Amino acid sequence: QVQLVESGGGLVQPGGSLRLSCAASGSIFSTAAMGWYRQAIGEQRELVATITTLGRTNYADFVKGRFAISRDNGKNTMYLYLQMNSLKPEDTAVYYCNKVNLRLPWGQGTQVTVSS
Repeated sequence: QVQLVESGGGLVQPGGSLRLSCAASGSIFSTAAMGWYRQAIGEQRELVATITTLGRTNYADFVKGRFAISRDNGKNTMYLYLQMNSLKPEDTAVYYCNKVNLRLPWGQGTQVTVSS
């Protein structure tokens, strides 16, 4: 069964850090480029960072130098991570993981709130 489950969000002060995790169940994920996305209230969902199966990464300009994406391919579950440092209030959003191409139904996401 294919499933995406995000976790690790929370409330953090500006300048703080969080590490998000995504458990992607299903063998298709181990051979797929993956990405973290986010959606703020009233905004379109946007791509934050991507990682290929070979570990090549790419970041949106608004997170370059602050966020780091990584992955760990298991046998049946692939784990995707997003280390977020130097968080800003504008990073507040629900964060999701998914494939980069031929995206699957979205998971529930994990809420990140950056506020003092």
